Amino acid sequence: MPHFCTLIPGDGIGPEVIQAAVRAVEATGVDICWRRAELNEAIILEAGKTLPQYVLDSLHETRIGLKGPVTTPVAEGFQSVNVALRKALDLYANVRPVRTIPGIRTRFEDVRIDMVIFRENTEDLYSGLEHEIVKDVVTSLKVITRTASERIARTAFRFAQQNGRKKVTAIHKANIMKLSDGLFLRCCREVSKEFPEIQYKELIVDNASMQLVIKPESFDVLLLPNLYGDIISDLAAGLVGGLGVVPGANLGDAYAVFEAVHGSAPDIAGQGKANPTALMLSAVMMLAHMGETDAARRLQNAVETVYREGRCRTEDLGGSASTEEFTDAVVQAIKG
Repeated sequence: MPHFCTLIPGDGIGPEVIQAAVRAVEATGVDICWRRAELNEAIILEAGKTLPQYVLDSLHETRIGLKGPVTTPVAEGFQSVNVALRKALDLYANVRPVRTIPGIRTRFEDVRIDMVIFRENTEDLYSGLEHEIVKDVVTSLKVITRTASERIARTAFRFAQQNGRKKVTAIHKANIMKLSDGLFLRCCREVSKEFPEIQYKELIVDNASMQLVIKPESFDVLLLPNLYGDIISDLAAGLVGGLGVVPGANLGDAYAVFEAVHGSAPDIAGQGKANPTALMLSAVMMLAHMGETDAARRLQNAVETVYREGRCRTEDLGGSASTEEFTDAVVQAIKG
């Protein structure tokens, strides 16, 4: 039976990188029935809402989505598309693997980076609870709950257990925010006791940031609340070549949406310059989630083979290949 997947091309470079990822997935031979759901800035403005109902209806039906970058209208009062999706589908775990890809030059040529970031996705300062108390005095509420903290911690530890990972590091600022980050940290400690075979460590977020750029190879699984996870995951992407080569997944108990973490880059849209690597690697995560582990492995290996051979890379990584040429190279590598 085919797998069903909602395909959200997005706007800017979204349709280009989505098409590249679809070609790469289909080259693996996996039978996927794509349900296309258009969502872009123009549609949001016309609908007057961030998530038109047909997008949610499709995701409710397929339970899996592959999403390109979508531009949220600026200064129009619309909630971020990503935040809206996470809340509507309770996608509480943002998962971002950050790995060295042989052939991509970085400042860390002599070390191998291989970490997975687990970011709580539904609360913290992203709850959007802001108030103007009096003119020019604004508060923004940081919400941390036991329920959300325990489930992201348990998700991270289970991943470590199932994938042979040795260490989980909880990152926090509990020395200052003793109640909110303190609760997050207590939940992490309690959950860690359920997984005695996994080493558990804690780092204050500013120290963690420094350690990441000094010795990134020392990190394994990182566990963070929402705001720190957002910042640290982009910092970590910069260690391995940038957002153009780092995949992402938003996971819940019932739904999963896979996406590149970069923006829609309207300045290069339609020019064939976009790097589809991040979305291809997000598709690798999607295939693994579907249980198509062999196809996931072959697609991952194909992308890495293209970079290792060094003959085809897009402009953002110092090459001259177009999106289509890079995709052709990956498809050829899959087919051997």
